[in-house]
Amino acid sequence: MTASSSTSGSLPIRSEPDIVLSRQLVRKLTQELKFSLVDQTKMITAASELSRNTLVYGGGGDMEWAIVQSGVKTGLRLAFVDQGPGIPDLELAMKDGWTSGNGMGMGLSGSKRLVNDFELDSAPGRGTRVTITRWK
Repeated sequence: MTASSSTSGSLPIRSEPDIVLSRQLVRKLTQELKFSLVDQTKMITAASELSRNTLVYGGGGDMEWAIVQSGVKTGLRLAFVDQGPGIPDLELAMKDGWTSGNGMGMGLSGSKRLVNDFELDSAPGRGTRVTITRWK
């Protein structure tokens, strides 16, 4: 999958090696979009955190990606989707240090700081969808 041959796609996140694949794909896409090294690193880091959340807390899911346009801006949009238990308190989940497991509690809040646009949609019993976009 490359940005030059496709403008969107999906990557299953079912195991630890899939987290590595998500980072590699995001690196490739951000390089092809000519993001700065700093912006590449921010997007790769956010993707890694959210892929891990999808696997650990959501029981696995998918990373959907799309190259998007808004006026003269080009961006990379990633959505991390799972059918897990969902997040009962979104406000609490966005606080630094909050975790429902053994993590550091920086995945959601830290990822939000690394990107330009961040959306979180979740409810108990409905799973979770986290969508992030970084603009060039």
